[in-house]
Amino acid sequence: MTLDSDQLAGLLTTAAGVLDDVSAQFIAGQGAESAVVKPGNDFATEVDLAIERRVVAELTKLTGIGVHGEEFGGESLDAELVWVLDPIDGTFNYAAGLPMAAILLSLLADGEPVLGLTWLPFTDQRYTSMVGKPLRCNGDESKMLATTVLSDSVVGLGTFNIESRGRYPGRYRATVLENLSRECSRLRMQGATGIDLAYVAAGILGGAISFGHHIWDHAAGVALVRAAGGVVTDLSGQPWTATSPSVLAAAPGVHEQMLEIVRSAGVPEDYL
Repeated sequence: MTLDSDQLAGLLTTAAGVLDDVSAQFIAGQGAESAVVKPGNDFATEVDLAIERRVVAELTKLTGIGVHGEEFGGESLDAELVWVLDPIDGTFNYAAGLPMAAILLSLLADGEPVLGLTWLPFTDQRYTSMVGKPLRCNGDESKMLATTVLSDSVVGLGTFNIESRGRYPGRYRATVLENLSRECSRLRMQGATGIDLAYVAAGILGGAISFGHHIWDHAAGVALVRAAGGVVTDLSGQPWTATSPSVLAAAPGVHEQMLEIVRSAGVPEDYL
């Protein structure tokens, strides 16, 4: 489905208002304990659940577009238009009292993220993007990303347990980290994929890797990075889509170098 720029701008304004309204609740709930245990040593707090319910209700009422959330699912991701929501990105950080946590929201049109919103209430940073328009932070237009090199870049990396298996085993991730550490300026493991991607878009990080596949972790940040002129693929170098198994996002120049290093680690299946 194609939306014109005026329609997208209206939806972005509405969505930003909804996230602004829940930011106080987000801040007040920091340190909340686990309420729902998930596979893979993961969990959700009561604040995750409450924020998702509130945002879903408001967006549905105000826009008439369904929402697919991390905690409750909802609208099909195959719908022509669907909001995708992560009520708390970085839940472990949030529960531990660390400020690296965010609210992630995107609008998919036929599977492509056309709006991206990443709210960091603890640091008062609000990143927004609209397809065809530049990245904005707190309403101010951001500079497009310049071509740069990995040696000058800080790189964000997803968390892992060395004993974990799955699509990208822990030992494979450790090898990627080791190889990157030899070339980049610094590595950072912040535990919040959406923040990593927003910071790539803002030029704070030169690049970031996510070994996960969840659409709610990625869609908003992918929209932001694209708006800033960055490059987004999966770890094999294929263009990112809503079904991609991973994300490699970086500034021009850095992406090519990171992809070469990732490929040098070999095939993840060899680490099982």
